[in-house]
Amino acid sequence: MDIYDAIKNRTSVRAYSSKPVEREKLERILDAARLAPSGKNGQPWIFIVITDGETRKKLVPACKGQKFIGDAPIIIVACGREEYAYKKMGGYWNSLPVDIGISFEHLMLAAESEGLGTCWIGAFIEEEVRKVLEVPEAVKIVALTPVGYPATDKIHRERKSLEEIVMYEKWEEKA
Repeated sequence: MDIYDAIKNRTSVRAYSSKPVEREKLERILDAARLAPSGKNGQPWIFIVITDGETRKKLVPACKGQKFIGDAPIIIVACGREEYAYKKMGGYWNSLPVDIGISFEHLMLAAESEGLGTCWIGAFIEEEVRKVLEVPEAVKIVALTPVGYPATDKIHRERKSLEEIVMYEKWEEKA
């Protein structure tokens, strides 16, 4: 699958088959995340891979009761260390959320190309996830995704047109 097909076909999957994910596929998608660019090449990410069924179930309440998360054979948690992030992005914030976002999207597109489903989970309670996974206080938990084979057909939601989101040369008010 080429990159444009992966981008076009990737969508949030909220129902997973119990079929295990092959170790080679898992390693390829993690390697795709590893290869992502980051501010000043700080690579501030750490990924926690959860395959244990009990731990996956413990993460469901921490993710505001989204049961499908625990049904996937794998959950990947993207964590970040601010000391490795570029400190002056835009002159006022650090690059951690952007760096993790780029890396996580690399992972998700690679998963798509492997025939796997993912769903970016931003609805979680950081302190509860931290307790379940024993993540140190200094480390930020940025996002989670279940990973597995989709159990249902994918649903693609409509996207805005280019005309609605692109401006050339300068800002223009859109109707």
